[in-house]
Amino acid sequence: MKKFQQLALIGSTASGKTALAIEYAKKHHANILSLDSLAIYKEINIVSAKPTKAEQKEVQHFGLDLIYPNKPFDVTTFIQLYQHAKEQSIKEHKGLIIVGGTSFYLKSLIEGISPMPKISEATQQQTNSILNKGLPKAHALLSNIDKVYMQNIATTDHYRLEKMLNLYLETGLSPTEYFKKNPTIPTINEPIPLYEIVVDRDILRERIRVRTQKMIEQGLIDEIFYLEKTYTKAPNCMKAIGIREVLDFFDGITTKEEMKEKIIINTTRLAKRQRTFNASQFSNKIALPLDELYGQLI
Repeated sequence: MKKFQQLALIGSTASGKTALAIEYAKKHHANILSLDSLAIYKEINIVSAKPTKAEQKEVQHFGLDLIYPNKPFDVTTFIQLYQHAKEQSIKEHKGLIIVGGTSFYLKSLIEGISPMPKISEATQQQTNSILNKGLPKAHALLSNIDKVYMQNIATTDHYRLEKMLNLYLETGLSPTEYFKKNPTIPTINEPIPLYEIVVDRDILRERIRVRTQKMIEQGLIDEIFYLEKTYTKAPNCMKAIGIREVLDFFDGITTKEEMKEKIIINTTRLAKRQRTFNASQFSNKIALPLDELYGQLI
């Protein structure tokens, strides 16, 4: 049996990762592991830009359609997914390409995560009380405790703010202090080739505009209507870009055209944050435009 081969492909939203990953997987006899915080959900299809059913038939995908929108998950879910995808790929004598816009999960696979303390009910209630006063206030509180660590967490990142509040309130330690005392254990222990798709900002914005229009034509509004009716606005995934803007449209806060423009603007901002994260967290990578990566990988 040949040696197991794997690589990772990252890039901002709408950069062309899915198509490149599928072409690579078909040519090099590989499976795909999706690292995407929306595609993991069942019934969230259009807004997640999930690979089509036809594309999923061409190449085996892991990490898609695993849980319902009202069920929680965290980074440990993706670690388990990777372990399963690797084991299955080895059994099938296939390689594995890890692809997704949620690069935080890839970083966790490569660098590892620290074991987290058990959170008491009293701590969770205290955390909820702080979060209910607004995410910016929660971020400011944590920044006063650990300014350096909080620089990498957005003021809108409900999940990570909740996690860091729970950590601090349960242990009395700042995130930096806690993680220093509880070092990480990597899941991927061997060097992994890492490729990033680089896209000109004006081109990317136009691609985001085209994709947003396509999602609307495919039935984005109907999909979000079903999700709200079935699961309410409460689950964390209902705060994702592409969902919250449609919910604002339902509530009469915006017109349909304003909804579309807000999705484009917020997705463009997300792409900028993704580029910044990738630039700061992954130094050992090959970053090239899409056509040049096709030339190298395909």
